[in-house]
Amino acid sequence: MSIVSFNLVIVGVGGQGTLLASKIVGAAGMSQGCEVKVSEVHGMAQRGGSVITHVRAGEKVYAPLVTQGEADFVMAFEELEALRAASFCKQDGVMVVNRQQIMPMPVIIGAMTYPEDPLHTLEDRVRLVSMDALAMAKERHNPRGVNMVLLGALSNAFPWEVDVWENALRTSVRPHTLEKNWECFLAGKNLSINMLQGIKA
Repeated sequence: MSIVSFNLVIVGVGGQGTLLASKIVGAAGMSQGCEVKVSEVHGMAQRGGSVITHVRAGEKVYAPLVTQGEADFVMAFEELEALRAASFCKQDGVMVVNRQQIMPMPVIIGAMTYPEDPLHTLEDRVRLVSMDALAMAKERHNPRGVNMVLLGALSNAFPWEVDVWENALRTSVRPHTLEKNWECFLAGKNLSINMLQGIKA
């Protein structure tokens, strides 16, 4: 079995399921022989606070954190969080982004303004794969499935068979949520299969 090496940064806001997504990626990696380190760098339990996790995998992983400019992949659950995390991405790295804008508290209270079209500035710097993951999740009666849609999209960059991901989900989510989460995963995977052609971890 060939061991895949990759650096992944996952960003979003509290309540979007970023930590679950990192857990599933880690479970998939370990099932394929990778050593995996997952680290939550900064998180806030309440909804609306920024959350960032690092996932590093390979034959041997010595440090838990991804350094600036070294992420093969960034998965962002919200547009402003994508912009904030862009510096982690390699020049030829991939960013999978949910086209959703969630106003942070400084914007809500008028202390700052939300940047206009945050993703526009990323298009020339990285390989950008964006989608309305929330709408896709809602179509499958699972509005909390944004993380699964994005994870499905990201999975196209990995050489692992689809059952590797299904097993990782099965061991990471509650049994009664598996079917709906898997539907969201497959929706993201099917949508982005052509967008990530030629990209492999």
